[in-house]
Order: sequence, then structure tokens, then C-alpha cells
Amino acid sequence: MNKGNQSVVSEFLLLGLCHSWNMQALLLMIFLILYLTIILGNIVIMILIITDLHLHSPMYFLLANLSFIDIFLSSVTTPKMITDFLREIKTISFGGCLCQILFVHFIGGSEMVLLVVMAYDRYVAICKPLHYFTIMNLQKCIGLVVASWTIGFVHAMSQMVVIMQLPFCGPREIDSFFCDIPLVIKLACMDSYTLGILMNADSGVLAMTCFILLLISYSYILLTVHQSSKSGASKAVSTCTAHIMVVVLFFGPCIFIYVWPLSITWVDKFLAVFYSVLTPLLNPSIYTLRNKEIKNAMKRFQSYYIDFKGNI
Repeated sequence: MNKGNQSVVSEFLLLGLCHSWNMQALLLMIFLILYLTIILGNIVIMILIITDLHLHSPMYFLLANLSFIDIFLSSVTTPKMITDFLREIKTISFGGCLCQILFVHFIGGSEMVLLVVMAYDRYVAICKPLHYFTIMNLQKCIGLVVASWTIGFVHAMSQMVVIMQLPFCGPREIDSFFCDIPLVIKLACMDSYTLGILMNADSGVLAMTCFILLLISYSYILLTVHQSSKSGASKAVSTCTAHIMVVVLFFGPCIFIYVWPLSITWVDKFLAVFYSVLTPLLNPSIYTLRNKEIKNAMKRFQSYYIDFKGNI
């Protein structure tokens, strides 16, 4: 592949998670089950929110968008990783590598901003309940979701413009199961130390900005809840606790990958797996298991399905 940036590398070699065939067979089964759970769980959430009129509110509109993002976040890297467990030599084309970088940062950046939007939604619901449906109307919700996708796209393209200009002419081994910017930059035929710091800083600024905004938002919400009546406080704390769990588990790996890299191979691989595979499980597991309205919607959906089968 001869590109305008004088790249001569046509494909990269992925070293994967491990080299033992027995371990790879075990990981194949584990990640296949996890991936199917992610897809089915998030699809169920989207179907419930779309079909159940009781869930037609701003909070669940944003939750449905989060499910949609999680499906794509897991689909960028996980299917490739699962099929690679069956291969002795794991390769990815130059174009495929660039696509992984683009979509990981596009979708990941969009999810970071969407989590901030969801925190804003909870702030309005808890701190300004009388004006909630006036402030968080459908038009504003759509605008905030579009803004999250736009910010994620701009962030990803800012990374891609730099990556596509780098010369790749020699090393092609990536010690991971997918392409990511810190690993790919190291393979460029140039002194990439300073560039690597700048590229990590680009991702780090987005991650840290969203993380700080989320900490401020939930701190203010919890302070407001603490000063309110106990009857409404318990439900608000329960909702915020679920959101905070998602925030910590989602942003933790991102911070250690881009803001404070540890440069320990097995730790980096664990964080990459957590970010790309386990994080999309948070939505169907944490939100659904802790949400009574979602559970009630599931019961209504099951009752409707049973009645529908009985009438056939």
C-alpha cells in the first residue's frame, strides 16, 4: 500500500492477549458470551424505551442513546478479537487499523459527552423538578445528543489527521488486540515521543474535562439531595449512585490509558479489555438491575407478549 505519506506497511500484526491456545479457547468463549450479552441487553433496553409509553421521558431517551453507543463501542474491536482467537497469525490491514482508531475515539468521545448530558439531566430533574419538562424538552434532548456525536467526531478526526500523515515503513507489531493511538504512533518511522504525548493529551483533555464536569455535577446533586426531604432523597441517591458507578468504571481506564499511562503491557491490555468489552456491559447491568421502571416495563412487555401468543 503506497500512500501519499510514504507509508509502505500494508498491514499490522496484532499480538493479542496471550499465546496459549488453551487460554485463547477459554477467552473465546468468555468474550463471545459477553459480546452477545452486550448486544442483546442493549437492544432490549432500546426496544423497551421505544415501545413503552411510560418510558417516553428525557432520561430514558438519553439512556436509549447510551445503549445505541455501547452496541457500536463493543462492535468496533470485540468481533475482531473473538475471530482472532481462532487464528495463529493475527493481522489487520492498514485501513482497518485506521478505522478502528477512528471509531474507537469517535464513539468513545461521544459517550463521554453523553454521560455529561445525562448528569445535566439528573441535575435538572433533582435540583429544578418543577421546570424539568420545560428545560429538558424533546428538541433540547435531540440537540444535546447531536452535540455529543459532533464533539466525538471532531475529536476523532483531529487524531486521524495526524495519524494519516505519519510514515510507517518498518515495525508492524502491535502488542494488543486492537489498534490504538499510543501503540500505533510508536511504530512510525520517526521520533514520536513528543507527538505521542501531544496525542495522549488530546484524548486526555476530553476525558478529564468530562470527568471533572461529572464530578462537579454529581457533587452538587448529592449536596442538594442531602439538604432535601428523606422521601425523595433515597430514590435520587439510588439513581445518582448508578450513574456514578458508570462514570468511575468508564473513565478510570481512559485516564490510565491516555492521561496517566502506566506502560505495563499486561495492565494496558486489561484496561483496553475493560474499556472496550466490559464498559458496554455497564449500561444493561447497572441501569437495568437498579431501575424499577425498566423492570416494570419488562413485565408489561412480557405480559403483552404472552397475551399476543395466546390470541394467535
